[in-house]
Amino acid sequence: MASLKDLRTQISSVRSTRRITSAMKMVAASKLRRAEEAVARARPYAGGMDRMLSSLAESARHSAGAPALLRGTGSDQKHLLVLVSSNRGLCGGFNVSIVRWARTRIAELEKEGKSAKLFMIGSKAAGAMRREFSQYMVAENDEALNPSPSYEGATQIGGQLVEMFEAGEFDVCTVVYNRFVSVLTQIVTPHQLVPFAP
Repeated sequence: MASLKDLRTQISSVRSTRRITSAMKMVAASKLRRAEEAVARARPYAGGMDRMLSSLAESARHSAGAPALLRGTGSDQKHLLVLVSSNRGLCGGFNVSIVRWARTRIAELEKEGKSAKLFMIGSKAAGAMRREFSQYMVAENDEALNPSPSYEGATQIGGQLVEMFEAGEFDVCTVVYNRFVSVLTQIVTPHQLVPFAP
């Protein structure tokens, strides 16, 4: 049986652990609130960009001199899926849902006789896809998310995609990400970039 001194030490240890976890909970809540505010601030900008690109794409369909990235190659045989996940785990279905969507889409494309390639952004989905679909993976970039997404990281990824398009590596490029609805709900969202689809 534990002595009184051992019990006091254990009680003190539990209290100390409770204080530490309470502080960690407050820090996590603060970070979550800041992230939610950033998402809310970015939504009007993202909506405006989407409307502007949709207008450009619509006018490009009727113009012979439109940029190739807007009008595409005219074929849809080679698909590039850009999967955006996180570099960290312990986030429920956030990464798993992206991987599940990609598996289903690859199977659909193969059934239609089309080829699929994977461009991975974020290490968690890349690790999961590597076990089963390593032959499809043509590029990985998890540095663009460190320590957080940035304009420089997006520019680097955009440059890689443009080079791949100009080299004829894909006809259709689709970015797949989780659209934030609430802390418990994110919706897997495929967005076709080349040729641009509103």
